[in-house]
Amino acid sequence: MFTLAHLSDPHLPMPMARPLELIGKRVTGYLNWRRHRVHLHMPEALAGVVADIKMQNPDHIALTGDLVNISLPAEFRRAADWLAAFDRPDRITVVPGNHDVYVPMDWHASLGLWGAYLAGDGAPPAEGFEVFPTVRRRGPVALVGLSTGVPKPPLLATGTLGEAQIVQTEQRLTELGREGLCRVVLIHHPPLVTEPRFKRLTDAPAFQAMIRRAGCELILHGHNHRSEVARIGGPDGPVPVIGVTSASAAPGSKYGRARYHLVHVERDAKGWHLGIDIRALCADGAGCELDGRLVFRSAGSGGAS
Repeated sequence: MFTLAHLSDPHLPMPMARPLELIGKRVTGYLNWRRHRVHLHMPEALAGVVADIKMQNPDHIALTGDLVNISLPAEFRRAADWLAAFDRPDRITVVPGNHDVYVPMDWHASLGLWGAYLAGDGAPPAEGFEVFPTVRRRGPVALVGLSTGVPKPPLLATGTLGEAQIVQTEQRLTELGREGLCRVVLIHHPPLVTEPRFKRLTDAPAFQAMIRRAGCELILHGHNHRSEVARIGGPDGPVPVIGVTSASAAPGSKYGRARYHLVHVERDAKGWHLGIDIRALCADGAGCELDGRLVFRSAGSGGAS
């Protein structure tokens, strides 16, 4: 059995910003953090989640974006240090969220600081967004990392994949399907057409059409800060789309207590068996406890039932 830990939206504490850094969209984000979001995301909650993941010792860790808040240079440096303390780049796969691309930034001063966590197998640390989609093979699982992070105007939290990334993702998924691997897509924005317009994936219909052709076994996302389940069509049946609560959610926040998911992947005579343990922060903040289970079965070539 292969075990994958999935967490998202840690929103690490934001450092103080200099006035010149708050020109443009960052102003509204900074004020929103200081007035509201600072009470929704607690570093103590995130520490409890990370400690529990380490105790569970999964085979790999997937982090689906929003490590930072308004893309301040100091935030990226702080996140790089946090990742290094969490685990090695070959043990954690990261994809960007909209807050990681809040405003246009020089790559080497921003996401490039995490380049080794973003890159695919056998590649050097990522040098730009053109690396996506990335592929990492871990045992029976192929992790396909996508980037939906694109700088957007103020008050918009939408994401976009772009035609080129969708075309390349279809090629990768088709190839990996022929290899007989369990294909897990990592994406920040939920690829659903039912999301609010101000925070949706703008090309979700094109993504879904691609999945109907190429298939995959599981799609993992963040963005909504809630543990949630949906399905989209695949070539052999519906594909599960699983979102996870923010890993730093304060216990009394509107998102509920912080959570992460443990995905257990096992192949049997009928195809892929996917069991997902929802682990939630304990009341005392010392580790996590089981808060529900989900079970899915895939035929092994893209469908799920």
